[in-house]
Amino acid sequence: MALDKNFLWGGATAANQVEGGVLEGGRKLSNIDLLPYGEDRKAVGLGELEMLEWQEDYYYPAQEAIDMYHRYMEDIQLFAEMGFKVYRMSLSWSRIFPNGDELEPNEAGLVFYEEIFKELRKHKIEPLVTIAHFDVPIHLVKEYGGWKNRQLIDFYTRYAETVLKRYQGLVKYWLTINEINILLHQPFVGGGIVFKEGDNKEEIKYQAAHHQLVASALVTKIAHEVDSENQVGCMLAGGSHYPYTCRPEDYQEAIRRDREGYFFIDVQARGKYPNYALKKFEQEKLNIQMAVEDTEILAAAPVDFVTFSYYCSRTVSAHSEDYEQATGNIFASIKNDNLASTEWGWQIDPLGLRNSLNQLYDRYQKPLFIVENGLGAIDTPDENGYVEDDYRIDYLKKHIEAFKAAVEIDGVELMGYTTWGCIDLISASTGQMSKRYGMIYVDRQDDGSGTLKRSKKKSFDWYRQVIASNGEVL
Repeated sequence: MALDKNFLWGGATAANQVEGGVLEGGRKLSNIDLLPYGEDRKAVGLGELEMLEWQEDYYYPAQEAIDMYHRYMEDIQLFAEMGFKVYRMSLSWSRIFPNGDELEPNEAGLVFYEEIFKELRKHKIEPLVTIAHFDVPIHLVKEYGGWKNRQLIDFYTRYAETVLKRYQGLVKYWLTINEINILLHQPFVGGGIVFKEGDNKEEIKYQAAHHQLVASALVTKIAHEVDSENQVGCMLAGGSHYPYTCRPEDYQEAIRRDREGYFFIDVQARGKYPNYALKKFEQEKLNIQMAVEDTEILAAAPVDFVTFSYYCSRTVSAHSEDYEQATGNIFASIKNDNLASTEWGWQIDPLGLRNSLNQLYDRYQKPLFIVENGLGAIDTPDENGYVEDDYRIDYLKKHIEAFKAAVEIDGVELMGYTTWGCIDLISASTGQMSKRYGMIYVDRQDDGSGTLKRSKKKSFDWYRQVIASNGEVL
């Protein structure tokens, strides 16, 4: 097996990290717009610090981001020049339903994305569209408590059905919810959840997860009814867990930690809760409310393909407190001395990508799609904005070699590959611009200064060559 001639090469972004224009065209605030830059960002993301309005003492990077709202035609032209076959992007829920609970959508928001899709089509770029990439309209957070409230199922399905019908013929690849397992680790980011004193946090998180899983299944069913050509995927924040030692309890801990993420995809890909999840609810006395019809809803609409992000593997132990922890990753992990690390402490493990592909394919036997993979690094441009980013080329080259081996040697069915942050954008975890992923440099600094001028990095021409050769020239 080699990569299919129709293999989908491209790049990926998220609306809340590139668009800006947060109060333009009828759009209102979402939860992600309220993640501040600085030391309080983590506490807000965890749902431990309530911040439901802009506050004068903070800088909010998503407010303008890289201003793709006004510059998307220029950016799409650059993507086309690189030879993209696919562009993974997301919709802003609050641009289409500003409050989230309206009966009618915001026409200006619908037109905005329609123009983007038409521009992509003009350049023969297939859109891969995430319906909810962490965005929850802030009104739904304030009035309903975010995804912990079952009413969000109806609000989300109305929003999703609206875009599925409006963009029929323009979009055929859809993802329901981005990195759905992040809900367990950053509840405000993943579900618009803010905890109150005395809350049973685990119960609330898994209740919200249930609502998202039901909503995802309903939308998958609607997508197939709207257009039989639609293909719908789920999305996992991926990366296999390694046991730190060969002690059986460390191996068992690695299995347990893998299941934290696989639980979501088990439901979305197989149509029912795995027994280990039901046992967890029972043993930890988590009272998860499920409607009578939910079992049937989940069973009726498994996804067509499975997508995931991969940046690094993770190392765990039943005695994690005894070892040095890796830094920078949302997921707790022991530092693996066998691996190099990025400037933010993420451990670089290309073989881990091949391992993850095999685990996912063995588990689900569905087509896979790598929709995020990239290196966050400090780039130093010259006076023309050109960056000699050989370190990024090396990272991407090794990961492409790894997934090619998974396809050509292991027989994994892989649909495509989109590098994360094909253009520099706001880092979701830190809010920084200096943590750059793109092959296109954007003159924007951590404090919001800069001209926003776009310029090509060395990796731009390298990736164009990779795509043109279908991965044969690296």
